[in-house]
Amino acid sequence: MQLYFIRHAQSENNALWARTQSSEGRSPDPGVTDVGHQQAEILAQFLAQSGPGVERDGYDPQNRHGFGLTHLYSSLMRRAIITGTYIAEALDLPLTAWEDIHERGGIFRHEEESGERQGLAGATRAELTDTFPHLVLPETLDEAGWWNRPFESNDQVMVRAQRFIQELLVRHGRSDDRVAIVSHGGFYIDLLAVLLDFPLQNTHLGKPMQVVFTINNVAITRIEVEDYVNLVYLNRVDFLPQELVT
Repeated sequence: MQLYFIRHAQSENNALWARTQSSEGRSPDPGVTDVGHQQAEILAQFLAQSGPGVERDGYDPQNRHGFGLTHLYSSLMRRAIITGTYIAEALDLPLTAWEDIHERGGIFRHEEESGERQGLAGATRAELTDTFPHLVLPETLDEAGWWNRPFESNDQVMVRAQRFIQELLVRHGRSDDRVAIVSHGGFYIDLLAVLLDFPLQNTHLGKPMQVVFTINNVAITRIEVEDYVNLVYLNRVDFLPQELVT
């Protein structure tokens, strides 16, 4: 199985942080900016450059002959669904929601005075159906909102990353499937920590140091998951013009 992790296009919150270096005024579930729409369109065109049977010359670790994606998943957050919709339309693939690949914390409001993060409901089935009619929704989603719980802790994120990988292997393990997920920067770090079996704090360099992985908007990371885990490439954005790299 080939797994392609794709971060969503530039969100309104991403742009807010770039302008102000602050989260004050953030949206619990932002859409994407004009730049983000441009990024998503170019990404989709790049992924669609070649169809199935792309490895004409054998193993193609840089996807020089294309991607040949067979499955496409998105989180239930608007910025990911919008990005995934561009891909789905360009590749003529169904876009299937996968709740477990959402960003750290879930849907929440940050109370500036208290510093607390208050969990919110998130979009309902009717709201998502009205806005994204082609998105394949989980049967369990109802009108209570897909999140509707407290802010997610760090420990809960790691459990969720493990659960996602286990389910991914059930659905696509030991296959030739080429699976793309449109997800988020925080979850990217946690997913790699689980897949590569490393702690998020390095204690071997003289003092504890946090381990992070940068991933730009609409960047692609390719991971092969067989009887081994092969990190083929990280944070690929060479298909974007420089002015659209965020």
